[in-house]
Amino acid sequence: MTVSTTVSQTALLVELEPVVARNLDRHLSLAKEWFPHEYVPWSEGRTFDGPLGGEAWSPTDSTIPDVARTALIVNLLTEDNLPSYHHEIATLFGRDGAWGTWVHRWTAEEGRHGVAIRDYLTVTRAVDPVALERARMTHMSEGYTNAHGDEVLHSLAYVSFQELATRISHRNTGKATGDPACEALLARVAADENLHMVFYRNLLAAAFELAPSQAMRAVADVVADFQMPGNGIEGFARKSVAIALAGIYDLRQHRDEVLQPVLRQWDVFNVTGLDADGQAAQEQLAAQLDTLDRAASRFEEKRDARAARLAR
Repeated sequence: MTVSTTVSQTALLVELEPVVARNLDRHLSLAKEWFPHEYVPWSEGRTFDGPLGGEAWSPTDSTIPDVARTALIVNLLTEDNLPSYHHEIATLFGRDGAWGTWVHRWTAEEGRHGVAIRDYLTVTRAVDPVALERARMTHMSEGYTNAHGDEVLHSLAYVSFQELATRISHRNTGKATGDPACEALLARVAADENLHMVFYRNLLAAAFELAPSQAMRAVADVVADFQMPGNGIEGFARKSVAIALAGIYDLRQHRDEVLQPVLRQWDVFNVTGLDADGQAAQEQLAAQLDTLDRAASRFEEKRDARAARLAR
């Protein structure tokens, strides 16, 4: 049996910095410059009621389906908490060297997402702007706290999955709107999220070579208790159920399109050199995937039954 050797958080940051530098260079070579204003149909805009005396918002102002509006609001409010996310990763990864350069670059790229989505929603009158602003104030006032704020590998595991989950959510939300302009915008946002996922995924792949048991434990823990960063949004449980029922983001997609592809890249079930806890984490991970598979099947059965009832 492999003897357990724990690598300190500081040592992990130091040892992974060259990997960060290489992947930062890779990211910058692939990232495409884009401009939020080019994805917003400004000619559709009209002045709202208020100081400028325009027209009050009405649900009939947009033909976007209600569930797509819900998903757009959740996606935007999630993006709105960027200041808290920046604080969390800057505190953990630091502001110096390659880590710091990445933190600021990631923040700059993420900042475009909220700007673009909010401009689109406002100009097209897709959602109630007053309700949206109140929801933003409430959500941002709560902030965001990283559940693993002092653990490098847990945080890397989380963002590897979360960035891919966000990409899928944005893409499927765009399709659900039925609006080609919105779909194009969210596809552009999703492309950023995919590059971010690859960056974090590559870092944790390197961590599996450096500290395999710690990396395996981090992945198992995160998979067992994964929550989207927007879970603090008011009414999130109700909104997430509606989103899942619409097939925008559900448990099956989470398991098969988020967890499984990333885990395959890490080849987690063929990792060797694990200590007792690493082996236990590997076994727990396999069991958790089986549990998710059964839960996803139950949800799909209930969703299909519900759809059949509504079709009568």
